[in-house]
Amino acid sequence: MTLHTRSLAALALGLTAREFSSVELTQHFLDRIAASNGALNAFLTVTAERALSDAKRADALLAKNQGGALTGIPIAHKDIFCTDGIQTTCASKMLKGFVAPYDAAVVERLTAAGTVLLGKTNMDEFAMGSSNETSHFGPVKNPWDLAKVPGGSSGGSAAVVAARLAPAATGTDTGGSIRQPAALTGISGIKPTYGRVSRYGMIAFASSLDQAGIMAASAEDCAALLAPMAGFDARDSTSVERAVPDYVAGLQQSLKGLKIGILKEFFAEGLEAHTGARVQAAIEEYRRLGAEIVEVSCPNLPLSVPTYYVVAPAEASSNLSRFDGVRFGYRCENPRDLLDLYKRSRGEGFGSEVKRRIMTGTYVLSAGYYDAYYLKAQKVRSLITDDFKRAFSQVDVLLGPTAPGPAFAIGDKVDDPVTMYLNDIYTIGANLAGLPAMSIPCGFVNELPVGLQLIGPHFSESQLLAVAHGYQQVTDFHSRVPAAYA
Repeated sequence: MTLHTRSLAALALGLTAREFSSVELTQHFLDRIAASNGALNAFLTVTAERALSDAKRADALLAKNQGGALTGIPIAHKDIFCTDGIQTTCASKMLKGFVAPYDAAVVERLTAAGTVLLGKTNMDEFAMGSSNETSHFGPVKNPWDLAKVPGGSSGGSAAVVAARLAPAATGTDTGGSIRQPAALTGISGIKPTYGRVSRYGMIAFASSLDQAGIMAASAEDCAALLAPMAGFDARDSTSVERAVPDYVAGLQQSLKGLKIGILKEFFAEGLEAHTGARVQAAIEEYRRLGAEIVEVSCPNLPLSVPTYYVVAPAEASSNLSRFDGVRFGYRCENPRDLLDLYKRSRGEGFGSEVKRRIMTGTYVLSAGYYDAYYLKAQKVRSLITDDFKRAFSQVDVLLGPTAPGPAFAIGDKVDDPVTMYLNDIYTIGANLAGLPAMSIPCGFVNELPVGLQLIGPHFSESQLLAVAHGYQQVTDFHSRVPAAYA
């Protein structure tokens, strides 16, 4: 088995047994990046020099038998996480050339765990998009078909893992931005409970929805990386002080007697027939594994998309007000006065989708419209949360499709924002309720991957990972690699 197709556990075992060094492993992935990133456009920054330096330090620790499970393992970070001394752009002209003076909590913790940083991945600008086409630096291509999108906003991280240019990568999920690209590229991705992973140093889009997570080939690999990422951080006011379980040990939970709820609303009009068939096949596999299948309903869930596209833009309009051409980021040339500086810096620095959401958010928060839109959306959000609570009083885990269909063509939906937004129709509800959710591959349609979504009660990441792992023990969809990158 080649190095890039091994699991994290197998790579860790190989490093410990001195089968290969971290420097050799890191160079292997750097070579793959050099050969393939030109076509994929998945990395915005490749930190080769730092990576090899980190790998040498890891090898020194391993030689003294002082390394941990992740010591010497190369990974990539979504370019939304601040990295000390390395450019952090959020895929926007607004932050092109910005070098963060500190590490985000996620970066800090994974570095402390011994990981090696390969680079920063492309994304939708300020995480606003469902296809990775809004990046100022150009769209990311799907490794399964370069004419297709990889999903968004964490499309760069998804493509990197799918093409095995890195064993794993971080992502963020505001309305499905880990799960949807994971589904479209045939990998596994988990969005933890809101507050489980610190948002410190993660550039904000919508603060009540954003959550950092992990993308890797399998649930087992996700479990290995989620453990060091998770936990309380006093620097993040939304961080929850709660013990972090051993996610890897928890993978062995039995599925017998587990109650899996099939969300009735997810199998209505809008789901492509072939995609629905792959999800139904996965449901039958769970039945064979001993799980009890129960149909449940969350009647307010179809209101997730309109609710999200009021709440998220409102928070974005507030969060992005800091980018004004004064303190950091893009600054227009020769401003006439302060107002001209503000207007032209923001007008030239932001892309069209970001501007659209800022304008929408400012409108719904404006005097006379706050009650009609924002307040009403927050009330519907509460109804959706209550629906989930009722569902979890009947079942342990909810199951459904991650996206309505497989990856679509680049340019296919970019001029129709509403159609694009509907691609997140199955993922947004978990963010509105702050629930953990993940996507795992469950088959193919026209040689393109299909994703299966699992949603759990708050802080049930361990169970979600175990449910995903149980399925991956009897299927091989997660281990398949696009032919060009095998």
